[in-house]
Amino acid sequence: MSDDPVILPKPDGPLAVRGAVAFVSGGAETRAETLFLCRCGQSANKPFCDGAHRAAGFSSANSEDPPARDRIHSYAGAEMTVHFSARLCSHAAECRRRLPAVFDLDERPWVQPDKGSVDAIKAVIAACPSGALRFGPGGAEQHLTGTTPRITVEPDGPYRVAAVPLLETPLAGAGATAEKYVLCRCGLSRNKPYCDGSHSEQGWKAD
Repeated sequence: MSDDPVILPKPDGPLAVRGAVAFVSGGAETRAETLFLCRCGQSANKPFCDGAHRAAGFSSANSEDPPARDRIHSYAGAEMTVHFSARLCSHAAECRRRLPAVFDLDERPWVQPDKGSVDAIKAVIAACPSGALRFGPGGAEQHLTGTTPRITVEPDGPYRVAAVPLLETPLAGAGATAEKYVLCRCGLSRNKPYCDGSHSEQGWKAD
């Protein structure tokens, strides 16, 4: 078996992870070869699947359209342009926490690149787990991603995935990259298997 990791969403079931991957949960990092990760939000052994999806009647199908429009918004500054895809956003709020002067929901537009340095904005984009934020001097979009295959369990939130291909699944939306994305683990997303921020909106807790 190849050590190259992949993720396969099982129909109405868990996320099957095959191959060597760094797995981070509760602040501890381990190296895993085979994982079955809960995505119904009901497992008593989160983040791992315990079969609860069967009793819960979990469906991996989406019964309604994702809430955010599938388009890319661009915010131009003097030195750089920031691109944002709302459909990809998982509401991790790394941007507002790390650089509130640039990413401020109370301002219009909510992204103002000239209020921060280019390096600081690039660092925020690198920290965005979903790939919803990108930068592009001259309008050329670029992604900042890691190269180490990694799955990180966000507390009371989704799985943050870096450099692990997702099999048999289209990309989450406009501007998405297969190198960095977030997967739902609460079962509430309307863009499954991807996270759409529903865990935040509905106050989902892992415990």
